[in-house]
Amino acid sequence: MTRSDPAIPDPAGSAVGNGPAADAVVGEVRATVPHAATNEPDELYWLALARTDRSAGFYNHNVRVGTPSGPVVVRIPIPEADTMDLTIWPESEVVRALHPAIPRAPRLLHANVGPAYQIVEWIEGDVLDAIAPRGKRVPEHVIPDVGALFTQLGRVPLDQLPALPADWPGDGDTAAFASRLSAITAGVHARFLAEFGDLFKALGFPADPLEPVLERWSTLCPRPFRLLHTDIHRKNMIVNGGATYFLDWELALWGDPVYDLAVHLHKMAYQPDEEELAGAAWRNAVPPEAAVEWTRDLATYLAHERVKSAVVDTVRYTKLIAAGSETPAAEAALLDKLTVKLQAAHAVWRTGHVPDRENVENRLRIGS
Repeated sequence: MTRSDPAIPDPAGSAVGNGPAADAVVGEVRATVPHAATNEPDELYWLALARTDRSAGFYNHNVRVGTPSGPVVVRIPIPEADTMDLTIWPESEVVRALHPAIPRAPRLLHANVGPAYQIVEWIEGDVLDAIAPRGKRVPEHVIPDVGALFTQLGRVPLDQLPALPADWPGDGDTAAFASRLSAITAGVHARFLAEFGDLFKALGFPADPLEPVLERWSTLCPRPFRLLHTDIHRKNMIVNGGATYFLDWELALWGDPVYDLAVHLHKMAYQPDEEELAGAAWRNAVPPEAAVEWTRDLATYLAHERVKSAVVDTVRYTKLIAAGSETPAAEAALLDKLTVKLQAAHAVWRTGHVPDRENVENRLRIGS
């Protein structure tokens, strides 16, 4: 089954450049780009399928394919990927609804159900993480651009988006919305407990890592729901010519806008003054009723994200190291990041324990 037009429209019609010097697909290896003889979606899919080793996130392969009209990106779901995040909509249906309210997002060119894949426009530029990785200051335009995105998200009406799940929390029910988030995290912890329980214990996880978070959900203020991206981070942003473009809408939700800010701050690891600017940009982007007690609720959502990262990334990083597919430098980077994430989680748990890098590495290598 297919959705959209049977042939790919000309991506060169975009205001965004499509030159070959760009490397806009996250993690793409700079190698020979496959070229299709036509714009037919199925041809692009089969070419991309043969190159799924080139680029992958946690849920999709992203493969650049040349066409007679210019390059495109073919997104192919990764079979049997571990589900670690809350999702409620097909990504293609979300992307289809973004324009014109959110102009700096890739246009959907084609979506297919069986086999599942999407074709989206290629956006020229640099992945933000490549030029400003964690710990480095972002270009000056990035934070204002993120603020503009937060404004634009509020302009996408619910009736333009796919239908919500029948049991989705009602507008403003932030406690019920937050409970959906923690239910996914609790499910991940429970699902991997048999395999990773000894490692969790060795790393100092409490028996119920979410307990200090769950007791805070009832304190969240009601606020109007809106479209959320929930994955705005350095590897999902393309910068080009003083502008920022926002990729990967697979985790989009309808919910509390404070949560979108919390995920963004958690994943960006800004410098302190940058974090303050990002908070101010968010505050200027939302109406007054969305900002009631927002700093208190931001801390609550951040507590959840820190616990979630400890659980999820302990599993993910241990699996990556056990697979032996990472370079020594990449393994070292994973261990550095996980140490910081565990330290943040222990602060939420108030254990008084500060994990050190050497101990984390020893535990993971035993666990893997």
